[in-house]
Amino acid sequence: MDTLSYKTLSATEKAIDRKWVLLDANGKTLGRLASQVAFIIRGKNKPAYTPHVDCGDDVIIINAAKVRLTGQKWDKKQYISYTGYPGGQKSTTPRQVRDKHPERLIEHAVRGMLPKNRLGRKLFHRLHIYVGDQHAHAAQKPQPITLTY
Repeated sequence: MDTLSYKTLSATEKAIDRKWVLLDANGKTLGRLASQVAFIIRGKNKPAYTPHVDCGDDVIIINAAKVRLTGQKWDKKQYISYTGYPGGQKSTTPRQVRDKHPERLIEHAVRGMLPKNRLGRKLFHRLHIYVGDQHAHAAQKPQPITLTY
């Protein structure tokens, strides 16, 4: 018999090596940016990825106001919310959201790509979005990366 033993590694919170990553959203398409950010926050880019453990990195996104949408999505796409009361349904377009709070476009897209449970809510706190090109995390020494898509 073969004496080799194969084991599946299961990451734990203590054994994870966390990094800080810096992304520039200038000219990037919103959905493609959000899918890769969710991939990094979830930790799927690491060999020790474990689905039920928070093993991802912290992501800093700068220039959130310069993200782009293709086609006519700036005016035709709708973000719909409902208060629970009669007549309480509200809808806004991405252009309206960008004018008031540009970071919410990326937050909404990334949140939709994370799990809808306690782990997803915990992972969302690893996302840091800034409208301009300045951020408050210089002490963490984030590594700038370029997205491949």
